[in-house]
Amino acid sequence: MSEFQGRVAVVTGASQGIGRAIAIDLARRGARVQALARGREALDETVALAGNPEGAIVPWVCDVAASDEVAETCAAIVVAEKRVDFLVNNAGVTRDGLLIRMKDVDWETVLTTNLTAAFRLSRALLPTMLRARAGRIVNISSVVAAAGNAGQGNYAASKAGLLGLTRSLAREVASRHITVNAIAPGYIETAMTAALPEGTRAALQAQIPLGVLGTPEDVAAGVRFLVGDGGSYITGQVLHINGGMYM
Repeated sequence: MSEFQGRVAVVTGASQGIGRAIAIDLARRGARVQALARGREALDETVALAGNPEGAIVPWVCDVAASDEVAETCAAIVVAEKRVDFLVNNAGVTRDGLLIRMKDVDWETVLTTNLTAAFRLSRALLPTMLRARAGRIVNISSVVAAAGNAGQGNYAASKAGLLGLTRSLAREVASRHITVNAIAPGYIETAMTAALPEGTRAALQAQIPLGVLGTPEDVAAGVRFLVGDGGSYITGQVLHINGGMYM
């Protein structure tokens, strides 16, 4: 399929889970995907899984929590590709714990990786979109941004902050035909959820009206919609992909 032929996408956290699924989905539909993550070996696995049609996934080793690495990588991408059409801010970490016992480093690590990185990536790549008078930004938030979750005060705050960033930036750039939206996944089948004890998994599924965990491909389909023709008149919105867990 060549739905996104000629388009350039930047996807962070592309070495596993949701980010990997997004990168592969866009690449298989013709986009040239700039895949960012900290580990080169895992990035190479993403490339291999995609089959990398015509070099459609370009791996970039980049820690999005490091301001200098973000600036250098984004500048290199713009020089190499001459354009950026889509930005998917997906990279995220967790450092769970009750707030009363949470260390500053656990708070700051999560906020920097999950929220500040999205600000820095957007700031670095927006000039290219503004000049082209076109572009799509999708921020991957979470159901906990809306519902909260005990023991995840830092994670919920970072993901809720993404929603505020999404709506504010959407208003700033709409006149240049750039859309900015967010996706809030619920419980998704990843390596982390696969490692949970069966009883814990059963308890999670019991919270979901559809009765099953989502897949990374479910989230990738949402991204595909928002950056595609069907999402052209949608901006400043949050697409909840959670099986009815939050309504």
